[in-house]
Amino acid sequence: MTLSEIRERAIAPALALLPARMNSPQAEIMLLAIGLQESEFTHRRQMGNGPARSFWQGERGGGMVAGVRTHETTEKHAALLYCTRSVEPNNEAIWKAIEHDDVLAAGLARLLLWSDPLPLPETHEVDEAFDLYLRTWRPGAYTRGTEEERAKLETKWRRNFAAAVREVVR
Repeated sequence: MTLSEIRERAIAPALALLPARMNSPQAEIMLLAIGLQESEFTHRRQMGNGPARSFWQGERGGGMVAGVRTHETTEKHAALLYCTRSVEPNNEAIWKAIEHDDVLAAGLARLLLWSDPLPLPETHEVDEAFDLYLRTWRPGAYTRGTEEERAKLETKWRRNFAAAVREVVR
């Protein structure tokens, strides 16, 4: 899917289900950049049949599934998403649903970003955006990676963030 299609079919409907204060160009940029980083908006199931699902690669016990369901700043908003999308409010059901429900997945990804206490980075703050991604998604490829692998992931992030900014700010 193109970035425009993701915005139209997943991100915009998801943000419409959340409070208006969660909708901003910065939020859309982060959602696009993270989706590109995690799946290139191609893979809804982690390569090698790993534990992550959706374009944003949420794991059953991770922040996008279990975390936002129980976090004090997101649990009520997450509950509304589950109800609206007809998903049982338990980790297993949510994890299975996000593999095919892009609206639910985008909404939960936005809530995971919302749970971070710092404001969303501005369009020129690529380093701050990468730090937010690392804090909220906690990618194993980065935390367990070598210096060279980390550098490659950061370079990939810079490319993905720039593509997301171009899409949203055009």
